Amino acid sequence: MTASPQPTGLSRFPSPGGSSRRRPNRAVDAGLLESVRESVMADSGPVTPSRVAAAVQATGKLLGTAGSLAAVERISAELNGLGPLQVLMRDPSVTDIFVNAPDSVWLDRGNGLELTAVSFSSEGEVRALASRLVAAGGRRLDDGSPCVDVRLEAGYRIHAVLPPISTAGTLLSVRIRRPEVFTLDELRDGGMFGSLVQDVLERMVSRRLSFLISGATGSGKTTLLSTLLGLSHPGERLVLIEDASELNPVHPHVVSLESRHGNLEGGGGVDLAELVRQALRMRPDRLVVGECRGAEVRELLTAMNTGHTGGGGTIHANTAAAVPARLTALGALAGMGQDAMRLQVASALDVVVHVERDRAGRHVACIGVVEDRPHGLEVSAAVTVQAGILSLGPAWPGLALRLGLDDSGPADGVAGPSPGGAGPAVGRSELRRPRPGAGT
Repeated sequence: MTASPQPTGLSRFPSPGGSSRRRPNRAVDAGLLESVRESVMADSGPVTPSRVAAAVQATGKLLGTAGSLAAVERISAELNGLGPLQVLMRDPSVTDIFVNAPDSVWLDRGNGLELTAVSFSSEGEVRALASRLVAAGGRRLDDGSPCVDVRLEAGYRIHAVLPPISTAGTLLSVRIRRPEVFTLDELRDGGMFGSLVQDVLERMVSRRLSFLISGATGSGKTTLLSTLLGLSHPGERLVLIEDASELNPVHPHVVSLESRHGNLEGGGGVDLAELVRQALRMRPDRLVVGECRGAEVRELLTAMNTGHTGGGGTIHANTAAAVPARLTALGALAGMGQDAMRLQVASALDVVVHVERDRAGRHVACIGVVEDRPHGLEVSAAVTVQAGILSLGPAWPGLALRLGLDDSGPADGVAGPSPGGAGPAVGRSELRRPRPGAGT
């Protein structure tokens, strides 16, 4: 019986926790690596593959053609890339890489976390890579600053934690910003939503409803937000505000602002709240906060209440129904009382789109409408999707009317909402588009 081949550097260990672990061949020894590093770094200028190749050849070691190419690739990654983790970048589906220990490297490519065959020679090698990556982002990683988060121009978001804050050694997390942006059709074909949900999302943007995308970390909030922003009219000016730049919508007029951490003395920092205030002076047609996580929610809601409709952002929440409580908690950080927050949210925010992630992948689980009820703010479900089954909720008629969608009753297996709650469920294959002429 022949064992099936496994991709180098991406295969799992045969048995997590077992004694036998596959390790990739390490064609470059430490002496050669250090010799080439010293040679390349002795001269100023960018570290290019040709310079690395010349330095490898100058060592006089006979590595052969394959060995020389492997050495150039590995050393280039050590000097200018992700080091031993660079091999994982060959798979375009990899979105996150986690180093928990020298022999515990994990990745995420959309199907849950996977243990890889990549390893480091020692804890010192992990720390050295983390320090180099953080330094490339203009920050320091040392005993005085043991927890650092930076963004690199290559599209990586690096987070590192040193001992003794980390009890198990240096921890390194790499989030990869891929240059490509999915279209709504591609997201639908990938199972993120069906055709009815796609209609709702498209019309939500075209009719300039203000919205938040909620969900857990890694659920696809940023991916969906980038795609939706790309649906904005080409004549609109989009101003994006983020803690670490991750949004990359396909749109001709995008301006991005990124917060800045203060120095060791606490000076020079620019937070998201200040960036929102500055963005209001830039005449945005759509003002977007990549992730609402603090006092900046006050400025964002104020902007939405002063003519800047069609904006939005993302927020961490367990469900769509939990978003009002989450906003109230963030408002408290900005010194806003519950009544003030309630009034601001009720008049500023129209829709909440909640995304979830499970073994089947990422998908839109709920689209809800923000409503001000006597007992407080509430997100009433208009569309819910559970186990691939779509149901229309009590807020559907009102949302459909605002979006110009057909709400004439059951048709093609899609039933209207029942008076007391969610309507009869339908499968994704049974969804249909509205009749021609049912809206713009």
